[in-house]
Amino acid sequence: MFRLNNSITFGGNPLTLIGNEIKLGAKAPNFTALKTDLSPFSLEELKGQVIIISVMPSVDTPVCELQTIRFNTEAYEHGNINVITISADLPFALGKFCANKGVDTAMTLSDHKDLDFGMKYGFVLEELRLLARGIVVIGKDGIVKHVEYVQEVANHPNYDKAIDIAKKLV
Repeated sequence: MFRLNNSITFGGNPLTLIGNEIKLGAKAPNFTALKTDLSPFSLEELKGQVIIISVMPSVDTPVCELQTIRFNTEAYEHGNINVITISADLPFALGKFCANKGVDTAMTLSDHKDLDFGMKYGFVLEELRLLARGIVVIGKDGIVKHVEYVQEVANHPNYDKAIDIAKKLV
């Protein structure tokens, strides 16, 4: 386990970010997570495609709700960009949220079981066992083209920058 030097806060209180920090230009590590129907997902399923990974702590918060809905809309509008929304929420909670909010284009994944994504991409908040907020954009070549670790967990990520980068990769 690695402690990252990123200074992440939640409500102004510092938290420890652990895992392997993902870097711009790195090969995107494969990871596994659970879909809302409890079936397994592997990043390999989207090999050769443009991917936005929207990372959040929990759909039960206003910023996470808006982030999930925003990226679902973008996934619909730009059908050639795959959007993954991932959190440490239980698959059941994610499924219920998606059904209630009409989130049906972006793939919603749970990292609760093994924190495989969180550890491989450096998004685990040690004190909370949740994922920090951020975005990762992966090109068709499997290389990380954009990464954002949002410094204050309660703040929004830079949606427009991630979407603009992804659109140029299609």
